Amino acid sequence: MALTLYWYPKCGTCRKAKKWLDDREVKYEEIHIVDNPPSRAELETMYKNSGLEIKKFFNTSGQKYRELGMKDRIKEASEEELLDLLASDGMLIKRPIVTDSEKVTVGFKEEQFAETWG
Repeated sequence: MALTLYWYPKCGTCRKAKKWLDDREVKYEEIHIVDNPPSRAELETMYKNSGLEIKKFFNTSGQKYRELGMKDRIKEASEEELLDLLASDGMLIKRPIVTDSEKVTVGFKEEQFAETWG
């Protein structure tokens, strides 16, 4: 099972997720989420496969989220608008995202990783 890890090297949570995968010798391709953010189509597929609300894909603690006033916008915007916003800037996306093209995890919780990728 080849995984894709969308991550940001300066992010502590991303480093924990990467270490978890490395410690278990899980093979993955790493993609810098800011330099090479997922396309809108990739984001839409991940969102639909994840079973999560679209707001779970937003990095709510990020500076960009605050600058764009996303706390209020997210309540009003359509799914299409939110996907466009996510695709516009890798810093808006919650990280890490790990996917095998079918399953998706957003963020890092050890129990969830063990259940999904263990």
